[in-house]
Amino acid sequence: MYSWIWRHLPGNGWVKALISLVLVTAVVYVLFQYVFPWAEPLLPFNDVTVDNQ
Repeated sequence: MYSWIWRHLPGNGWVKALISLVLVTAVVYVLFQYVFPWAEPLLPFNDVTVDNQ
């Protein structure tokens, strides 16, 4: 999959690396700003089974 993406990016190696860095940064930004806040109420991280005694 990554080799397919690399082959289809325009430019030489440095341009491809820069475009890849921008794409990865954009994906991480979208995950942290939109996907994770949306999914957080659906995840059972606050369901604890230990009682305070």
